[in-house]
Amino acid sequence: FLFVPAVEVKIEVVIPEKERSKEEMSPNGKASPLIYKVNGTARHYHLEEHPIASNPYHNPKDVVEASVCHVKDLENGQMREVDLGCGKALLIKESGEFHAVGHKCPHYGAPLVKGVLSKGRVRCPWHGACFNIGTGDIEDFPGLDSLPRFQVKIEKDKVYIRASKQALQTQRRTKMMAKCISLSNYNLSSTNVLIIGAGAAGLVCAETLRQEGFSDRIVMCTMDRHLPYDRPKLSKSMDSHPEQIALRPKEFFRSYDIEVLTEMQVAAVDIKNKTAVFKDGFKMEYNKLLIATGNTPKALSCKGKEVENVFNIRTPEDANRVVKLATSKNVVIVGASFLGMEVAAYLAERAHSVSLVELEEVPFKKFFGERVGRAVMKMFESNRVKFYMQTEVSELREQEGKLKEVVLKSGKVLRADVCVVGVGAVPATGFLKQSGINIDSKGFIVVNKMMQTNIPGVFAAGDAVTFPLALRNNKKVNVPHWQMAHMHGRIAALNMLAHGMEISTVPYLWTAMFGKSIRYAGHGEGFDDVVIQGDLDELKFVAFYTK
Repeated sequence: FLFVPAVEVKIEVVIPEKERSKEEMSPNGKASPLIYKVNGTARHYHLEEHPIASNPYHNPKDVVEASVCHVKDLENGQMREVDLGCGKALLIKESGEFHAVGHKCPHYGAPLVKGVLSKGRVRCPWHGACFNIGTGDIEDFPGLDSLPRFQVKIEKDKVYIRASKQALQTQRRTKMMAKCISLSNYNLSSTNVLIIGAGAAGLVCAETLRQEGFSDRIVMCTMDRHLPYDRPKLSKSMDSHPEQIALRPKEFFRSYDIEVLTEMQVAAVDIKNKTAVFKDGFKMEYNKLLIATGNTPKALSCKGKEVENVFNIRTPEDANRVVKLATSKNVVIVGASFLGMEVAAYLAERAHSVSLVELEEVPFKKFFGERVGRAVMKMFESNRVKFYMQTEVSELREQEGKLKEVVLKSGKVLRADVCVVGVGAVPATGFLKQSGINIDSKGFIVVNKMMQTNIPGVFAAGDAVTFPLALRNNKKVNVPHWQMAHMHGRIAALNMLAHGMEISTVPYLWTAMFGKSIRYAGHGEGFDDVVIQGDLDELKFVAFYTK
């Protein structure tokens, strides 16, 4: 045994400067209206705080104080999870100073103590979200909330923390937000900001505008029937219901006056008259526009493609239906894409059989290279997934209108009760063809580092754009990842408010299959060599993609 003397450290919740000034603004504790300029006109707005981020000092009974360590227990650059009795905090020492923040990443609850501390930021070990240790603010994505920040003080070489019990339990903080000042004054068919698309890019754009004090009308529209949800879970956790994967509850949108029009499709954009024309004929004028429509999955072009029980997974209903149909039945997945492979992994234990059809010789070859692709393929094969490589589907056969068999060009016939198609996607930008907005030959919207299109006041973000990637010498790239969509939305919002902010984020993606997680940072398109460190067979490795 190693004997360690008992020592004390305290952590205290600090109200961020912005919040403290809110308290001091008026004697009743309510913020007096501030003034924010939109389109050159002064407007009033009230800052509001989401309930989970309320001032911890309103209720003294909510405050806990604990001692956690001696000042010499932590070296510079070290982090430690400390228990305050009713919850934990992350204690950090950097450049001789102590900081304390929430210990769990608000995205999926990863322990941040296992993350990386560098230059005043802690990065989540699971999906790369990044938080400022001084403020707790989220600075890189995925996720929407920041960390609660607790105050640390040193007395007699002991470190003390004082914290709100509520903040210790929730482990998240929503930034302060403005509200719309007078929704009743607006014409239903006009808005200051119109956001087409309600994925991560659209939602982060709307939230960032409110966080920055924007108090005019914001309308989001989506073809989906649901409020924004965590789309990556559709293929990773297929039986999730819409309310389980909602990014924000209904009340959030009401509280901050972010209007969401569901099942509304934009058919055209008239840039001259700053108007979006909807499929049902409804028109909406805008001052600033964000196009964040994402992509549309490619369909099969073979004979019998219209038979029942063939799915592209686009909605929670699609995913739920596939799980129901696949349980103890035969599944064929077309395309060893991220979606196809994640669906195969999810259904492997539930279905009677899972067959995967792919044109390439190994999965992920273009993305991860042949060696990594083969190692992943081997893991799938050991989990009862059967591969049919270097072939494609020639026919879908039905019995009484429902799928019965999948016929391959190789002549092989596979029994199939359900088929999932994951053969790639195209940008959902067809409605912009005659708009004058610059679209490249593949259908992607071309934007600059500020997410601006060639049309003033029109921005685009997410899977449907190409943008200059700083780490590849500003090469125009398309990065259809969840993390990048968040950052695009944030950059677009800041530049709608004329902040002059350029994107410089490193792309990051993750996939999870059979309990193994593959994480990928950077943009390795065009690599000609892969350097492997570690053990590929055990799937404990790092791969470097070089050129």
